[in-house]
Amino acid sequence: MGTEIEGAEGPGPAVELVRLADAEGNRVSVSVLGRHPAVRNGLAAELVLDTPFVRGRLELSLWRSRLEAWGRALDRLEAGHDITWMGVERGPSLSVRLVGERGCPEVIVVDDLVSMVTVRVPVDLPDDWIVAHRGRLRALMAGWGMSGP
Repeated sequence: MGTEIEGAEGPGPAVELVRLADAEGNRVSVSVLGRHPAVRNGLAAELVLDTPFVRGRLELSLWRSRLEAWGRALDRLEAGHDITWMGVERGPSLSVRLVGERGCPEVIVVDDLVSMVTVRVPVDLPDDWIVAHRGRLRALMAGWGMSGP
């Protein structure tokens, strides 16, 4: 599903945590690449934005509280609210507006720290996308020993 990486547990494929994509070729994803060498109990990840018009990639660090915040963001989305994930922390933020300018969900990636660029991507998401993302989050946390209290 991605490039091979060397982590604390040995080489393995990247694991996609977030995949907001549609048939038009618009995609925003967050993939975990392995243990982060400089962040204790952290995971190295990347945010990839890919559309027919623009492409970008940002390195991320994830840890348990960020993953739990993604779970709370999914709760808010399911309740019909827009969200911003990682918005008050160092590094990029990812926002989801359920009804964007084109009448479908819109993903907004803001990188104020490094590139100072903001990109808005309309993404026509399937009906079950939140359920699918909950499953991805559970599997990732269980696979990296982060589930439970």
